[in-house]
Amino acid sequence: MARPNATNTAATNTAAHEMFDRDQASHAAGIELIDAGDGQATVRMRVTGDMVNGHAMTHGGYVFMLADTAFACACNSHGPVTVAAGADIVFLRPTGTGDVLTAYARERVTSGRSGIYDATVTHDGEVVAEFRGRSRVIDPGRPA
Repeated sequence: MARPNATNTAATNTAAHEMFDRDQASHAAGIELIDAGDGQATVRMRVTGDMVNGHAMTHGGYVFMLADTAFACACNSHGPVTVAAGADIVFLRPTGTGDVLTAYARERVTSGRSGIYDATVTHDGEVVAEFRGRSRVIDPGRPA
């Protein structure tokens, strides 16, 4: 199946790519999967006028969603179904309509069914936000 929002080569067909293909929320926000595998992932999103708050800044929920999507792709790149057990974000600088945000997530540590992942959100090379997610493997299989 061709991925309209992801790199489409045999080398990148990971469990994270398969999960992202089914991720309707991320697709609706215009999030693109750039790369995923080996406990890391990169995603990006262009901020639209519908994503800004009353201060004309990107709503923090969209920044969180982008980082969370990178986190989800990174922790699902290993194969077992993995979900967020919790997450925190620190917003460092504002962005706005038309800005392209990139989130890079990487695995910090795993132990048993639990993991910790960090994601950095950037715009034009400047750090916009730092995110830390805690993961939990819930099933060794994948949804159909």
